[in-house]
Amino acid sequence: MQNEILLGGGFYFEDLAVGARFGSRGRTITETDLVNFVNLSWLNEELFTNLHDREHMAIPGRLVPGALVYACAEGLVTPSMQGTGLAFLNAELDVSAPTFVGDTIHVECEVIEHRATSKPGRGLVRTRNKVVNQDGKLLMTYTPLRMMRMRVATENKE
Repeated sequence: MQNEILLGGGFYFEDLAVGARFGSRGRTITETDLVNFVNLSWLNEELFTNLHDREHMAIPGRLVPGALVYACAEGLVTPSMQGTGLAFLNAELDVSAPTFVGDTIHVECEVIEHRATSKPGRGLVRTRNKVVNQDGKLLMTYTPLRMMRMRVATENKE
């Protein structure tokens, strides 16, 4: 595809700076998502699997595991690093409120760390990612540190 523009590419390291903000589209978490995730992950907690015997449970409603919310959030931000993300290194994660089947989530991201690595052609970017539902309620915050590709592999002097 020489001399053509490839759609769907992610940010390069140089495209980001501390304070930069971007957001994702929304995604509704469905009953099918919950059932498939519980079966895939073996999170067979009654909180997620028992529809009828709920009176002894602390949270009423069709609750979604935080791990599923995180996985969906990462899926929503993946286009921002398509072809330019090199590695996921670590993250801290805090769940602020429950998420339920039928909630539509989106992710609001802010760059909070940005630095070159010792190897040419790559840098480290940490974002603060806020997962928010359709009512504007904060559900989760996590801070992934990712290694990102630079446009030009130059000798990094830091």
